[in-house]
Amino acid sequence: MAGPLPLGDPAPTDGRLPADLPIDRAVPFSAYLHIPFCRVRCGYCDFNTYTSTELRGAKQEDYAATLLAEIDLARRVLDDAGALRPMDTVFFGGGTPTLLPAGDLARMLEAAASAFGLADGAEVTVEANPDTVTPAVARTLAGAGVTRLSIGMQSAVPHVLAALDRTHQPDNVRTAVAAAKDAGLAVSVDLIYGAPGESLADWEASLDAALALDSEHISAYALIIEDGTKLARQIRRGEVPTPDDDLQADMYELADARLAAAGFEWYEVSNWARAAAGAGSAANRSRHNLAYWRGSDWWGFGPGAHSHVAGLRWWNVKHPAAYAQRLAASESPAAGTERPDEQSRLLERILLLSRIREGFAIDELPAANRTRVAGLIADGLVDPAAAVKGSIQLTLRGRLLADAVVRELTD
Repeated sequence: MAGPLPLGDPAPTDGRLPADLPIDRAVPFSAYLHIPFCRVRCGYCDFNTYTSTELRGAKQEDYAATLLAEIDLARRVLDDAGALRPMDTVFFGGGTPTLLPAGDLARMLEAAASAFGLADGAEVTVEANPDTVTPAVARTLAGAGVTRLSIGMQSAVPHVLAALDRTHQPDNVRTAVAAAKDAGLAVSVDLIYGAPGESLADWEASLDAALALDSEHISAYALIIEDGTKLARQIRRGEVPTPDDDLQADMYELADARLAAAGFEWYEVSNWARAAAGAGSAANRSRHNLAYWRGSDWWGFGPGAHSHVAGLRWWNVKHPAAYAQRLAASESPAAGTERPDEQSRLLERILLLSRIREGFAIDELPAANRTRVAGLIADGLVDPAAAVKGSIQLTLRGRLLADAVVRELTD
């Protein structure tokens, strides 16, 4: 289960936004819809998710109706603030969104589209466990306006899946991708590397299996040991080894080389998109994730979801029962809020933009820190040609040490 919510100021019970927020309706707007249900809890996961035995006072079958109440609240709040605008992207995440009936997801999307509108060509993504995707589910989602399915493959190797407590059958990834493609959906597959007992050969097999699926997008995330998870406890007791940083670096370099050779371009440290014929990869990138990295506005719906509008952030209460109780009382489910100062916003902007291929302008750095760029170039962390043109773009080595680069540029 996820850790404690951030500290912050109390959130207004009516959800109203401050009158002095610098609303810019030209900034893209997105919606994140959190579906906090899982059949089992994976040992590495610290997301705000719940199995059936953990719901205590909330019912999975009531969830869609509850979330629709927050959509109605958001429409009123944004309209009152002059911030109402169509959604450029929508993302159903979790948890396992496809544990809910596809019709429930369709109801939520229809309600959000009715409340805010959908921009022309909007990207609508649903995360899915491979075991929950059938041809009927894929057709229902596509018919509702979903454009993309993000499938949690994680690995193609059974013992690696077992180490991660993943319960899906590897062969079901292939059938899920086929169902999505037959329904006309774009497909992304998500991988995790560095699990206990995973070798470089295991990782290579997973990469080969992912590439054989012919998807448009692949994400590859290094396993991170989060406090409070089952995996963290197993490592502390000496039952499984701590992930090897050097091996994870080798796995990342192998992924980047394999994916590039197959026609994928990296556009964010952990994400690659297939380049279209005669063009780049822009059409296949996750526009929703780019909205986060570029600091756009979004409303996060559901328990524990975070939102951001014009520099203001807030987050909802964590448990589905508390979330439902707030909305049943016609109150905002927000638990806290914060408005970072200018220095904090700049640090976050550099942290996020440094991760994407285009990077950020050197002029955004504090003047006293710009002299450090030369040292980062000398260390092979920043692309020299891009720096000459005035931007910070990470090299392959820089991507492996992205956090260190950001510290050097901002301390």
